[in-house]
Amino acid sequence: MILLHYQIQIDAPAEKVWEVLFTQDSNKRWPSALNENTYFEGNWEQGSTMRFLDQENNGMYNFVVKNSHGSVLAMKHLGWILDGEFSPQDWEDSTVTYILEPNENGTMLHAKVNSLDEFVDFFNSKYPQNFEKVKILSEKS
Repeated sequence: MILLHYQIQIDAPAEKVWEVLFTQDSNKRWPSALNENTYFEGNWEQGSTMRFLDQENNGMYNFVVKNSHGSVLAMKHLGWILDGEFSPQDWEDSTVTYILEPNENGTMLHAKVNSLDEFVDFFNSKYPQNFEKVKILSEKS
């Protein structure tokens, strides 16, 4: 496992950044940097399972470990979804944590991704694009 860290300064309050990250309307726009037309199913509540799907009902599912509204959301990656069916994977301690830190210029958005070696290149190529989309959407009036 490799701990990856991504961050971006966003000229918007943390609540606006949170809304862009975790509401369906905004979420349909920014995760396309990871996978075109990705959307989510679930409610982001701590202890719930979130599903991230494409138009063919394929994707992945995660367990929400922590949700401190407006500041921290942490998930554990559990497995793939193939044709709508869960396919559990032994991904050890593969996790993602989003941290929003308010500052005098708006919000510093961090993501910490505990990644298996095989996914490092994917995350490194996709997360910077992903965060740029979050920044653009968050800074719109």
